[in-house]
Amino acid sequence: MRFFLIFLAFASLAGSAEPANTTPRVPAAINTISANSLRGNLSFIASDLLEGRYTPSPGLDLAAEYIAAQFRRAGLAPAGDDGYFQTGSYVIREPNWNQFDLKLDSGGKDIPVDKGDIYPRLTSAIDLDNAAVIRFDPQTNMADLQGKVVLLELLTGQPKFAAFARSLRELDKVKPALILVVGASAGRFASRSQLTEAGESKEAANMIAVRGTPLIGDTLHLSLHAEAPLERTVKLRNVIAVLPGSDPILKDSYVLLTAHYDHIGTKPSAVGDKIYNGANDDGSGTVSVIEIGSALARLRTKPKRSIVFMTFYGEEIGGFGSRYYAAHPVFPIEKTIADVNLEQIGRTDSTEGPQIANATITGFTFSSLPATFQAAGALTGIKIYNNLKNGDAYFSRSDNQALANLGVPAHSLSTAFDYPDYHGLGDHWEKIDYDNMAKVDRMIALGLVMLANSPTGPKWNAANPKTAKYIEAWKQHHPK
Repeated sequence: MRFFLIFLAFASLAGSAEPANTTPRVPAAINTISANSLRGNLSFIASDLLEGRYTPSPGLDLAAEYIAAQFRRAGLAPAGDDGYFQTGSYVIREPNWNQFDLKLDSGGKDIPVDKGDIYPRLTSAIDLDNAAVIRFDPQTNMADLQGKVVLLELLTGQPKFAAFARSLRELDKVKPALILVVGASAGRFASRSQLTEAGESKEAANMIAVRGTPLIGDTLHLSLHAEAPLERTVKLRNVIAVLPGSDPILKDSYVLLTAHYDHIGTKPSAVGDKIYNGANDDGSGTVSVIEIGSALARLRTKPKRSIVFMTFYGEEIGGFGSRYYAAHPVFPIEKTIADVNLEQIGRTDSTEGPQIANATITGFTFSSLPATFQAAGALTGIKIYNNLKNGDAYFSRSDNQALANLGVPAHSLSTAFDYPDYHGLGDHWEKIDYDNMAKVDRMIALGLVMLANSPTGPKWNAANPKTAKYIEAWKQHHPK
């Protein structure tokens, strides 16, 4: 009965009736999603010209203009405060590399550190000479760490980012002399650009992140000389378009399709290739938002709810674009029924094995939203599965978190959580499996139509204790 009802809905969307005994089919517009179109868009978004789309940078601005141009070409309506752009104003602190010097010593041996792997988050000048480094222990009395140099390690295979971020926030409160972060993803927590929204006062402890995993023994000492950071103001832009709904009432409710269009810039000290092109992370999500938006704009019968297509800035340095949208929503949060966030959907060479014709959704048991995409996958040949190893851990690691914090059922959809070249210089557009990505995008497009036509939106799963705070946030935005 379930698939028979789905069939009737799709036949209506396609604008033609079919006999009840035929196989359900996808609306013709969704089948216009093209591997070649995805390849063409991504070969620009992830090109060397954009120099890794760092937040902020001219390359990021070029990407924003390109995305807006594609929304305009598709005929999607602009939904920002400046055409397709939602503009945030920030004060940026950037490292003053003049006479900058960092030395790490373990057991009397120097640990070599490439300057290109150093991410300072400094609020003032700092001078430390052979200071002892204390490994952070959650059981430590935090007050004892005031004025000390504290080490936080983020090692490969430990994707507990939420707990790691909480440790950083706790350390910021006690003001150690310096927080030293080491690990493969250390740059996620201390970028070379420290942003503060204009008019907001946000002081934090001085921090240095070293990308990679230095070989650190039982004892570690640090020497650091750094001048005060440089400050300037910048404008950053989310890119937002909308496909208005067709139902007189439901058109004022919204389904969001999102991705982040920034990446991590360049590595000037590298020999040869110096650009982190970010084709899969998250150029693949960005061009999929463009491609899916273009396809759904061709539907002869528009979905009942409005569908919003949005790309965020600054995910790689702390989710700035999504947090800005959450604080300044263009569409009412109480009318936003879901956010489907796309992350890393182009590479199929996952470290967990080849990922062909399947995809996973973070926080799989957090809400009923994944069930919609399982149904869409059944009609498009894509298996949607629960990644038991990483699915819950990665829920907080992308832009969906900002919307979930407001009570919106919001998840990230990925093909591969980890893959060769993740945050590496080799994440190039030529390595994407475009045929598979096009197939996944057709499934996503169909799932969005199903959400937009549903009389009710997805619900948080109250039986899962991990959803308690999201259910409470939903209640705050939906008072009885």
